[in-house]
Amino acid sequence: MSQVTNRLEILENIRSAKPAILPSMLLCDFANLEAELAKLEQANIPALHLDVMDGIFVPNFTYGMTIVEAFNRATELPLDVHLMIARPLDYIDAFVKAGADVITFHVEAEDNPAEVLEKIRSHNIAGGIAFNASTPVEKVLEYLPLCDLVLVMSIEAGFGGQKFQPEVLEKFQRIRDAADHDVVLEIDGGVNRETIQSCVEAGAELLVAGSAIFRQDDYTTAVEAMLEQVSA
Repeated sequence: MSQVTNRLEILENIRSAKPAILPSMLLCDFANLEAELAKLEQANIPALHLDVMDGIFVPNFTYGMTIVEAFNRATELPLDVHLMIARPLDYIDAFVKAGADVITFHVEAEDNPAEVLEKIRSHNIAGGIAFNASTPVEKVLEYLPLCDLVLVMSIEAGFGGQKFQPEVLEKFQRIRDAADHDVVLEIDGGVNRETIQSCVEAGAELLVAGSAIFRQDDYTTAVEAMLEQVSA
C-alpha cells in the first residue's frame, strides 16, 4: 500500500498522468512477477489494476487477498482493486489490510452500496462504484456523494472476449453532470489503441488495459502507442 495517508491524494497522484493507463494484472506472468513489475515501472505506469473475481458474482475465479498482498510487497505502485465479488462489505477490511489503495465494487452485487462506501472511507482509502455495460447509470447516481471514483465497464464483468461497447461512453457525462464534486472517472474493458481516444474524449481519466499491454512484446512501446493515439 502507498504511504500516502489522504484518501484523495492517491487518486490525484494517479490521475495526474492524464490519461492514466492502468494495466490489468490478470494477464501478467505471475511466475515472473518481479520482472513484470519492473517492465511496467519502466513504462511509467502510475498504478496497477487488480481484478478480483469470486466465481459467484461473476463466473470466473481469479485471486483474492493473498495475491493483493503479494503485489503490495513487490511494488510501491498504488493498487487499484476492482472487486467483482458477492457480498463486498464482508471483505473490505481484508483487502485494505492486504494493501489496497483504491477499492471499487459492483453496484449489482450489493443491496446497500452506501454502507460499503462508508466502510471503505472509514479506512481512509479511496472508494467507488463499478457497474456493468448493461446496467443503467441511474443505479449509481444516488451514491455519487460517497464516491471518490466511478468505474464504468464497457463490457459485462467476468466474461472474456467481449466487444467494446462505445455506447457506454455517454454515461460519463451523465455521471459528471450529476456529481456534486470532482469524481474520478475510470473505464475497464476493451481499452486499446483503437478505443482509447474515444474513451478520453468522453471523459475517462483512468483507463484499464489488459491485452493491449500484456499481449505485446514491449510494454513501454505498447503504452506509448496508446498515448500517441490520444495526443494525435
